Amino acid sequence: MSIELTCKKMYKLSELEVWKSARKLRINISACVAELPYDEKFRLRDQLLRSSRSIAANIAEGHGRFHYQENIQFCRVARGSLYETIEHLTCAMDEQFISKTQFDELNDQLLHCLKILNGYIALFKKIEE
Repeated sequence: MSIELTCKKMYKLSELEVWKSARKLRINISACVAELPYDEKFRLRDQLLRSSRSIAANIAEGHGRFHYQENIQFCRVARGSLYETIEHLTCAMDEQFISKTQFDELNDQLLHCLKILNGYIALFKKIEE
């Protein structure tokens, strides 16, 4: 099946692997931040929640735009939020709020999501050529 035929099919958001990956990541980040110290509630905890929620939210918003270039732009914003989440997790590990094992597990999920997201962006860029 050609790329054009594949992309003409309208997928539900819940069917997109990139969104499912971002959703799983958001759920796992939410569980992780619950363990952070109380005095980090409005600092690192809030930043981690916001950046991880932004990934799936921007994928969803781009999906709802029905235009390839707009979708790509929202996916780029999601990618930025993904990298922001990596930085916040690194900070949590550096401050010894999470263990190296926790960091590695979440970082692996982040990198997996990044790989899918980059593929998703590349697909739309190829269609635009």
